[in-house]
Amino acid sequence: MKRVLAVVLLGFGLTAGAVMANVEDEIRSRIAPVGEVCQQGDDCGAAAAPAQTASSGPRPGPEVYDAVCMACHTTGAAGAPKKGDAAAWAPRIDKGMETLISHAINGFNAMPAKGGCASCPDEEIANAVEFLVSESQ
Repeated sequence: MKRVLAVVLLGFGLTAGAVMANVEDEIRSRIAPVGEVCQQGDDCGAAAAPAQTASSGPRPGPEVYDAVCMACHTTGAAGAPKKGDAAAWAPRIDKGMETLISHAINGFNAMPAKGGCASCPDEEIANAVEFLVSESQ
């Protein structure tokens, strides 16, 4: 009987020890830091994010057109002249590039300023206008 009692107590002790270790592991995982700080110059290993590269300048016209302008100037939405439609572009081109660029930057008729791309620099909008004109003559 004493042996059975000893075995039962030993079993309870081992089980309780395992449960306590599991609870401690759960507590450690809950209070662990969510990240680490890696400052420039530190050797943080492969987990460190690559350095951001500075912009190499304004995007070229075709890239700006694809990102901003094509939604309206491919479909003709809200009366926008379609890219490549020489007849629709001719009277606009006759007004001069300065006027076309001004309309694109400041908005004109149904077209919002910068085609709705508030973060686009004026030079990128000018590049897109020059591209549209070159494709529509």
